[in-house]
Amino acid sequence: MGTVEKYYDDNTEAEWMRLERHKIEFDITKRYLDEYVKTGTRVLDIGGGPGRYSLYLSLKGCHVHLLDLSSKNLEYAKNKATELKIDIEKYFHADALHLSDKVNEQYDVILCMGPIYHLPEEADRIKVMKNCIHHLKPGGILIVSFISAYAPIIDILKKYPEAIRGYKETLLSYLKDGRNIVSPENQGFTNAYFMNPNQMASFMSQFDLVQKVLTGIEGISAQSEEKINALEETDYQEWIDLIYETSKDPLTWGACEHFLYIGQKKNT
Repeated sequence: MGTVEKYYDDNTEAEWMRLERHKIEFDITKRYLDEYVKTGTRVLDIGGGPGRYSLYLSLKGCHVHLLDLSSKNLEYAKNKATELKIDIEKYFHADALHLSDKVNEQYDVILCMGPIYHLPEEADRIKVMKNCIHHLKPGGILIVSFISAYAPIIDILKKYPEAIRGYKETLLSYLKDGRNIVSPENQGFTNAYFMNPNQMASFMSQFDLVQKVLTGIEGISAQSEEKINALEETDYQEWIDLIYETSKDPLTWGACEHFLYIGQKKNT
């Protein structure tokens, strides 16, 4: 079992709860899904974990297939679908690097909102993008998530700024290289790649896609998310409106922990 697969098998409940803690990320992303994923479309959710977005889109009337590297994530998603009486049509236990080993269909929409930030090598990131596009219908929509190279800095600022001692150079290194490899000295998050916001457009421009959206998710709100989450609903929604608008401005992206790309496959 690989490092990333084991991490998610061991942390399935925490992964489900992650979007409870990061409500802003979840709600902003859903706004984009509402805009670009239409009712009745066929959706492949690659690396969809325990199924948060698969369940959301299934509830909207989409025909959703969920694929994940972690069998425990898929089991959790199946149980949630049963509990909530929502139908996810197919489940694939598979690796995005070898997508066609399990998937032989084309889709109107493909979500790739996990794999790219778990592939430290650029050749693997390129391969997964090409795999996604291969299974996307002409004119179909591809939605890709990235973790920001600033995210580790933001995270330590929010939670334990006292830990900066001895860690400064590591944090700065993510802005240059982006790779996070698990080792005896680095046992936090699993293997990952953190994308510098300056690199996103050039990385995605090499594929057979027309860019529709390239945006931050949290805008300038990341360090204040606990306070925003605790607001009463009317005030919370006012902030979501503001964050949605301001996060489109590249000047805010250094304050974001996550980025979102939406592209349309060319009709060629």
